[in-house]
Amino acid sequence: MSGILYVVPTPIGNLEDITLRALRILKECDLVACEDTRQSLKLLSHFGISKNLISFYSYNQQYRVGQIIDKLSDGKKIVLISDAGTPGISDPGYILIKETIEKGIKIEVLPGASAVVTALVGSGLPTNGFVFCGFLKRKTGKMKKELSEFINLGKTIVFYESPHRILKTVEICLEVFGENTKICLARELTKKFEEFIRGTIKEVLENIKDRNNLLGEFVVLIYPQSNEGKESD
Repeated sequence: MSGILYVVPTPIGNLEDITLRALRILKECDLVACEDTRQSLKLLSHFGISKNLISFYSYNQQYRVGQIIDKLSDGKKIVLISDAGTPGISDPGYILIKETIEKGIKIEVLPGASAVVTALVGSGLPTNGFVFCGFLKRKTGKMKKELSEFINLGKTIVFYESPHRILKTVEICLEVFGENTKICLARELTKKFEEFIRGTIKEVLENIKDRNNLLGEFVVLIYPQSNEGKESD
């Protein structure tokens, strides 16, 4: 009899955001597959949980998948977690989940913390439809092309960005969407210095261009100007 793969979200900042069900499954499982064993050890130790950990990240996923599938086939209960948030969203969890399903092994996905949904709801931008892009292309030309494809979709655009690239990315958004387009930058979500920077792209650019304390990963949300008035459709 095969085991079960549990996909368990972990807090994106505030440790109180972990669920009771997540804690129970972490206590009952045989093994935890995680991005960074050091980061995950801190989380488990905080809640008094001691488990065997196995690393599972982009550079070792190709051979780790087979190892984990073998253990699942032997009846083991394995938890997949990421460093923060829901596994499978912009991390290598997708490959393991896909393979587990294809092998006919049971999988249970728990609801929980997600930076995308948290930022979207707090942005003040339309939530009736959105497009999540993960991390955009890094080269300026490719990023412009990628963003341009979403101008007329009538949906809020959501993507991740790092602090050392955020200023340049907002400048590119200004070129693509225009200065009056609504944007929101969400950073340090659920942490002590959580911040939502809202306004037009021009206003937000003025806000951040002289700041040197923009730490933490960003969630960027944009509602193109050409979509104004469509949220009631």
